[in-house]
Amino acid sequence: IDLYHGKYVKRPISIKEEPSTCSSTDVKNTETEEDCSKEEEEEEEETDKDPKGPYGCDICGKTFSQKAYIKTHKLIHTGEKPFACDVCGKHFSQKSSVKTHKLIHTGEKPFKCDVCGKHFSQKLSLKMHMRAHTGEKPFGCEVCGKRYTVKLGLTTHMMVHTGEKPFGCDICGKRFSIGVNLKTHMTVHTGEKPFGCEVCGKHFSQASNLKVHQNIHADMKPFCCDVCNKKSFSTSANMKKHRRRHSGERPYSCGVCGLRFAQKRCHRAHMSIHTGEKPFSCEICSKSFRLSTGLKNHMKVHVRDECFSCEVCALRFIRKQYLTVHMGIHTGEKPFSCDVCRKRFRLKPSLKRHMRVHTEKDYLVS
Repeated sequence: IDLYHGKYVKRPISIKEEPSTCSSTDVKNTETEEDCSKEEEEEEEETDKDPKGPYGCDICGKTFSQKAYIKTHKLIHTGEKPFACDVCGKHFSQKSSVKTHKLIHTGEKPFKCDVCGKHFSQKLSLKMHMRAHTGEKPFGCEVCGKRYTVKLGLTTHMMVHTGEKPFGCDICGKRFSIGVNLKTHMTVHTGEKPFGCEVCGKHFSQASNLKVHQNIHADMKPFCCDVCNKKSFSTSANMKKHRRRHSGERPYSCGVCGLRFAQKRCHRAHMSIHTGEKPFSCEICSKSFRLSTGLKNHMKVHVRDECFSCEVCALRFIRKQYLTVHMGIHTGEKPFSCDVCRKRFRLKPSLKRHMRVHTEKDYLVS
């Protein structure tokens, strides 16, 4: 059989095998580039069509220097994530993202800090870490000039100026600028206290509160005042407050009269003069006071020798109705109910204060 003229072979082929290369001078600028892969041919064809760029996204207008980049970028708009991790099944829009993600499963941390020796799984994480050593803060606020090492820090900070609080509590309507603050707040409603002390068994809603509590058992007061050297504190916050006595610093300023205060609680108490707010309410007669000391002094009015005595705690009252209201503490009875969310309260003033949550929420929505 003539292999060169049979019906299965259309043209002569060389039996001798020679290594093919697309960059060979013998095949340059000719039509014999069949030895190159199909992928390379397609890339060359695309480059010949659009040699310069730039390539613009028809959805958001963002431009790219190469066509391959814009193809990857468009996956953001479509939501397509074609690349999957074969370990946990998580999907990604880029192949390189899968490669980086897999380091979580392997535990590999190839990127090392030359300063402190700390290792990282991602190059970007190392880059951000290095700013801790260099002090670099490339992201600056255009309003107040405050700077941050990461963009997320600046984004969160900007909400201080804009007043934006995108994270809202579905139960009470309180809003937060940071998601983690909402998560912490939710423990108020759920009563969840996942952080337990191994010594006494006391539980806390936040890990930071547990850490401070544990210093009690260890009798630890690691924070010492470097001015007087007489006092030590269990938390850095308490030491910071103490140091203001030496420095005379008063960081809390009244926006109405300009008076300044060293402590936040003093500032809060002062502001009630301008607002007329009286947050401390008597559980017996519902009379309200601006300061807790005012309420404490007022309670002496209800307590007398010749009065009605509580069988549980032995507290005495001059009127029977005061005793009846007080007994709600022990019985847990809450006769006052919110018509909106059905939350119940022991005192009518407490219900009235709660109702502001719904009225303010309606105002925000409108």
